[in-house]
This record gives sequence, C-alpha cells and structure tokens, in this order.
Amino acid sequence: MTTTAWMLALVGCCTLVTVIPRVLPFILVRSITLPMIVLRWLSFIPICILTALIVQGLLIEPEDGGMTKVNWPYVGVAVPTLLVALKTKSLSASVIVGVVLLALVRWVM
Repeated sequence: MTTTAWMLALVGCCTLVTVIPRVLPFILVRSITLPMIVLRWLSFIPICILTALIVQGLLIEPEDGGMTKVNWPYVGVAVPTLLVALKTKSLSASVIVGVVLLALVRWVM
C-alpha cells in the first residue's frame, strides 16, 4: 500500500477530530475555577459511565424486539467481582478475579 498526500491528510484530520474534543475541555477548564456544585456534579460522571457499561453487559436484548433478559452467567461473574472490589479496593485484584471467573464460566458453558 502506498502512502499518498490524501491519506496523510485523512489521518491528520482524523487525529484532530479525535484529539480536540478530548483535550480542549481540559485546556479550557484549567484556567477557570468551577463552582462547587459543578465539581460535585462532575464527580458522578465516571461512576455513571462505568455503571452504564456494566449494566449493558448484564442484560440481553433479543433481536426480535422482545423483552430484555438478564444475562445470568455474567451476573454470576459480576457479583463476586464486585465483592472482591469492595473488600480489597484493588483494581488489579478485581480485574484478575473477573477475568478468571468469566473464563471459567465460558469454559463450563
């Protein structure tokens, strides 16, 4: 595959489109002091995103448009992983337990 000027321009534009929305807010907020209510509201965003990602994995949406069902094998992995996370407060331990349990569940099924 040859590299053309058009391809380089495309990669450059894609880089800008990706970097600007991620970096610009940090640059803008760095120079101003946000009100405490805004800072408190922003503190909930990471947990909301994480919760949305986890709940999406625990539910199964049928292709025929039927009722959403619970993915019980994944719930069975999520509960002990959550308990390990709460007890150890260790991201590494939580990830290792979750990956090992999910591997075991997939191997058994």
